[in-house]
Amino acid sequence: MTSPVIGTPWKKLNAPVSEEALEGVDKYWRAANYLSIGQIYLRSNPLMKEPFTREDVKHRLVGHWGTTPGLNFLIGHINRFIADHGQNTVIIMGPGHGGPAGTSQSYLDGTYTETFPKITKDEAGLQKFFRQFSYPGGIPSHFAPETPGSIHEGGELGYALSHAYGAIMDNPSLFVPAIVGDGEAETGPLATGWQSNKLVNPRTDGIVLPILHLNGYKIANPTILSRISDEELHEFFHGMGYEPYEFVAGFDDEDHMSIHRRFAELWETIWDEICDIKATAQTDNVHRPFYPMLIFRTPKGWTCPKYIDGKKTEGSWRSHQVPLASARDTEAHFEVLKNWLESYKPEELFDANGAVKDDVLAFMPKGELRIGANPNANGGVIRDDLKLPNIEDYAVKEVEKYGHGWGQLEATRRLGVYTRDIIKNNPHDFRIFGPDETASNRLQASYEVTNKQWDAGYISDEVDEHMHVSGQVVEQLSEHQMEGFLEGYLLTGRHGIWSSYESFVHVIDSMLNQHAKWLEATVREIPWRKPIASMNLLVSSHVWRQDHNGFSHQDPGVTSLLLNKCFHNDHVIGIYFATDANMLLAIAEKCYKSTNKINAIIAGKQPAATWLSLDEARAELEKGAAAWDWASTAKSNDEAEIVLAAAGDVPTQEIMAASDKLKELGIKFKVVNVVDLLALQSAKENDEALSDEEFADIFTADKPVLFAYHSYAHDVRGLIYDRPNHDNFNVHGYEEEGSTTTPYDMVRVNEIDRYELTAEALRMIDADKYAAKIDELEKFRDEAFQFAVDNGYDHPDYTDWVYSGLNTSEKGAVTATAATAGDNE
Repeated sequence: MTSPVIGTPWKKLNAPVSEEALEGVDKYWRAANYLSIGQIYLRSNPLMKEPFTREDVKHRLVGHWGTTPGLNFLIGHINRFIADHGQNTVIIMGPGHGGPAGTSQSYLDGTYTETFPKITKDEAGLQKFFRQFSYPGGIPSHFAPETPGSIHEGGELGYALSHAYGAIMDNPSLFVPAIVGDGEAETGPLATGWQSNKLVNPRTDGIVLPILHLNGYKIANPTILSRISDEELHEFFHGMGYEPYEFVAGFDDEDHMSIHRRFAELWETIWDEICDIKATAQTDNVHRPFYPMLIFRTPKGWTCPKYIDGKKTEGSWRSHQVPLASARDTEAHFEVLKNWLESYKPEELFDANGAVKDDVLAFMPKGELRIGANPNANGGVIRDDLKLPNIEDYAVKEVEKYGHGWGQLEATRRLGVYTRDIIKNNPHDFRIFGPDETASNRLQASYEVTNKQWDAGYISDEVDEHMHVSGQVVEQLSEHQMEGFLEGYLLTGRHGIWSSYESFVHVIDSMLNQHAKWLEATVREIPWRKPIASMNLLVSSHVWRQDHNGFSHQDPGVTSLLLNKCFHNDHVIGIYFATDANMLLAIAEKCYKSTNKINAIIAGKQPAATWLSLDEARAELEKGAAAWDWASTAKSNDEAEIVLAAAGDVPTQEIMAASDKLKELGIKFKVVNVVDLLALQSAKENDEALSDEEFADIFTADKPVLFAYHSYAHDVRGLIYDRPNHDNFNVHGYEEEGSTTTPYDMVRVNEIDRYELTAEALRMIDADKYAAKIDELEKFRDEAFQFAVDNGYDHPDYTDWVYSGLNTSEKGAVTATAATAGDNE
């Protein structure tokens, strides 16, 4: 990444903040508050110049005021700080309902008009700006991708710190004030986010300043951290590795300039400490400091009417959303609104044309220093393509010599070697993230060129292997944290991958949802947001080989979740099933090159056969599915009695073993493999899917199709609902059956074992003709299970099978030499 170094970073001011700057901040705060209220309430007459009536108020009041004035205060001071210090800065706005503050900030620094020219810097533009907020055909109410300067959608709480710390990794000039709402602070992901300070290096990374915005209330209840004692609060954060500073304002009649002066002084004290941390980190004596954080305590709804209808509003949960919900309906509430708007003295802030006066903006940063213009907040503009090694150097070439089905290789281990060299070629632009599973999922080759970044204490190299204060691998046992780190890393222009056990991807379902929504909004309607690198998720330790961990670890449903995002031709989701090591390499190459996607790469880590050469894998991946002519006994679609299809490594293993049994019976079948699940989707919904003609050519137009599928069968059924021949598909997938058992029993209880697939194929062809064979297969299934019960391991007929098409005459044709240690977590 060509990371911009804006200004002279980490510079102390060494002088008091000027009164002129503080006066500018106060004007900014008043203007931002006025703009925020206008967005929530006004549809016309934005500066109340004409007779101001209830007709100027929106019919439907949508938005949130409670957290907004505190955010406006903080952002005003952050702008002053950026201008005075020339510091490369991106803000994270964690409070979900602070959207009016973010759009107001962008309007005031000019980036909103630059991005959306129809929002002009005059009264007409101001009216459009107000009316579009939370309005049909307008913009959402959160600090969303539509807002310049945002890299964090505030609509889902809990990820402010994860995104902030991900953004600063390998970004040594970047400063990120991360504003955490006190409601957000009660969520599990945010609670774990405080630990991020042990996983960064102040020498090679930037600095995050967590700002806990304590305004006391959520929607209707007090917040926990606002009600505990100051002593307990400070001890808590000190125990988390922070030096907490507290600022309290708004609870008495202190004049605003005094408040601004106190805050600026405290901010400079904190900044001086940050500069000292950065300076110390440049020496050889790197040690984890107590990073400063700010506890910012103000009333909820600060500066709104203190009481409405005799009920406490400012400093109460009643200010959370729209304090004057009847401002259009009742004259009394309208008058309160009018007085509230006038309290900010808009005549001092806007000129006769409705433009913000120059003296309001004089203190603001300029150019790329502006919050809305910082390139780090539009990471695609600074993203560099990865320098990828030649993938042919990592291919499993033995399959070309010995035939399809060679060896027993751990596919993800081969991916680990490829990814190791990507890190070697891109030492500051690529990271691996994982919840303590990098080695378990076989990516540990990366440790040959990097370490796990860790700054939480060491025992010895003998115990704490591959751990160092700097490194391109980050692990913490939190799926939330790892996904959040990678999101922040990607949104600021870098690349990466994270891995998880398949069943525990569900821990971050909502995060994947939100990132997909961000990408969808970007692809559909935000062309100025340049493409970012894709989120690559290695889904391993999957359902079919979690026989040792049991039912709790057996759930492939991440595919079902991601399919919900596959409409409108947005193409923000990729779901790939790595049949073998070569296919996994081809998938990885494609995913590492892709942008604006979430790529779920489902791949096994246990020893398995290699079915395809790299060239064959690439060709299949290009289309998404392919007929395996070399495995088929039918020479044409017309000759085929049945199609045997599979998606996933174990389903492919089982369908290929079934094909051997059907071959012995003289059945004419066609074998099809699917790597890109979305290639099956209706071509009406996905213009990158197989056409109906291609679909019919691969799966035939009228023959029965037995489909062994990695995940839940309804995935495939939903995708092919209007495809040719869909009524003849018989899909076998995971049926929510499992236990701590054997590999054979896992496929048996879910009706996807080779014996059941063979029997099912015979039923689909002619159940009466093959009744005896079907009965024989069903009986053997029970016998094989009983064998496992009696012996504790699977029947040799299952474990010793080798594909009939393999050339076993050469020494070493069947087995590979890859290490298989460390199978369990």
